[in-house]
Amino acid sequence: MTSPRPPSMDDLFGGPEAGPDGLWHSPAVAQNTQMNANEAVVPSPDAAPRVIVYEQPLNERMRNFLRLDFLYQQAVHHHTKSDPWSTRAAVQGLLEILAITQRGDVRGEVLKELERQMALLATYTTRPGVDSVRLRMLLTKLHRMREELSNVGALFMQRLRDSEFLNAVKHRSTIPGGTCEFDLPDYTHWLNQPDEVRGADFAHWLAIIRPLGDAVSELLWMTREQGKSRTEVAPAGVFHLTLDRDVPAQMIRIALPTGTDLYPEISGSHYRCSVRFLLWQDADTRPIQASEDVRFTLTTCT
Repeated sequence: MTSPRPPSMDDLFGGPEAGPDGLWHSPAVAQNTQMNANEAVVPSPDAAPRVIVYEQPLNERMRNFLRLDFLYQQAVHHHTKSDPWSTRAAVQGLLEILAITQRGDVRGEVLKELERQMALLATYTTRPGVDSVRLRMLLTKLHRMREELSNVGALFMQRLRDSEFLNAVKHRSTIPGGTCEFDLPDYTHWLNQPDEVRGADFAHWLAIIRPLGDAVSELLWMTREQGKSRTEVAPAGVFHLTLDRDVPAQMIRIALPTGTDLYPEISGSHYRCSVRFLLWQDADTRPIQASEDVRFTLTTCT
């Protein structure tokens, strides 16, 4: 699937600012500036407006991060819409976030990754040509996110899990069509409240998960920006990649031009990956493997 649109550069280092709904949304961070002027920079696939980027996580932590960010962006996006159908989609994203975070210590994994990224950035302080002001601001931002996530405590989502209203919606959501009006009249009543009422309720719920969602979004941005890109060719639509065991990769990204009928099917682990390019025909026809060589941009993110 395509990766979410990168955040705006304007708010990269700013503090939290409340939006029209009273909730501070994590700034979607655009491509970072070059940290070391002596190192070659390969443009990120995100920097090109005419590409579609497909991402493949290479470990369980990155898989959870990508899923959480996908759901967080879904919830935030639909929260900005005023119609009840969009509110339904926002609530569904919120409930799926609760389901993911119930399995394992996701908050602890995010805190560990924040620490790792901060330690990695600290190594740049002794390199020549580094923008020290920008580096300090980025470290300050990561430190603030770590403090916010640490201060909310391990049970910060318990208020959402204890909500009888959300639990009723969650339990009925497992049944096809289980949240229609005759199954959940209280949910229908709430969905038909004025947008200001629904928006205020959802903004309160979203604010509870914001420290986690914002931190994950920032970590994914940093992981993508630290990737190394190169042009590759898949002979007859098949490409095999062997990864450096000494520098574990977090994910790989494959960029193809917008408008192409090809898409990648990726499988593998943090040691090796296989990519098979398939030719899309239409929704009623099974795709077939490409028979010609395929040029693409490969980014390995560590």
